[in-house]
Amino acid sequence: MKKVSSKIYFGIIMAFLYLPILYLIIYSFNDGKTSVWKGFTLKWYEALFNDAQIMTSFYNTLIIALLASVIATVLGTAAAIGIYNFKGGYRSAIQNISNIPIVNPEIVTGVSLMLLFTFAGTLFGFEMGFVTVLLAHIGFCTPYVILSVTPRLRQMDNSIYEAALDLGCSPVQAFFKVVLHELMPGILSGLLISFTYSLDDFVITYFTRGSKFQTLPIQIYTMTHQRINPKANALSTLMFVIILLILCIINIKNKSEDKNLKKYKN
Repeated sequence: MKKVSSKIYFGIIMAFLYLPILYLIIYSFNDGKTSVWKGFTLKWYEALFNDAQIMTSFYNTLIIALLASVIATVLGTAAAIGIYNFKGGYRSAIQNISNIPIVNPEIVTGVSLMLLFTFAGTLFGFEMGFVTVLLAHIGFCTPYVILSVTPRLRQMDNSIYEAALDLGCSPVQAFFKVVLHELMPGILSGLLISFTYSLDDFVITYFTRGSKFQTLPIQIYTMTHQRINPKANALSTLMFVIILLILCIINIKNKSEDKNLKKYKN
């Protein structure tokens, strides 16, 4: 009975989470603009790709997410290594400070960054836009990279680095060939988390984008102010499918790596 009840409970939770997405996907192919089914069509996808404003917002979002995730991964990995090399209570104190942006409410972060950029803009004569959004995304993505890389550092055997030095590697060569290789799973996890959070962010972007720069979450929000536009359903469907494909590819790659590791151990 416990197994049956747990399966029923799991089924209810999954239905609650994914039935609205399934409904959205189905009605992205609806020929009508209302919730009444009027036939199958692809015209909303065609209209989506022909909408210059939406495509510009998509390109902006993609560029911001790529740049922010890559830069945050570099900064976060360097910060994690630096924090790990601290001694005593300094390490835990700095680690806790680096976790504050994760715990801090997004609206507090967004408003504080808006005030900072507004003050800096009056001093140096610039407006909020692409650069301010990029800096804000780097700021809130970096702690997630630190959080992903730090456990890999704790699991790493320091004798491997020392062995590389004994075998003739310079400290730089030993870092790139040994340490970076050992940290790569955590680095990739931090990169993907940063990319996902940056792609999805609305609150911080809303406060730091200014009046001329538009991203996809902001564009979807403005579309919902009026009557529900079926192009929003098509756009959401494409985003869901892309994320699902990325997750499937990553899982397949991880399974193949686990199989190769088991074969190597055997």
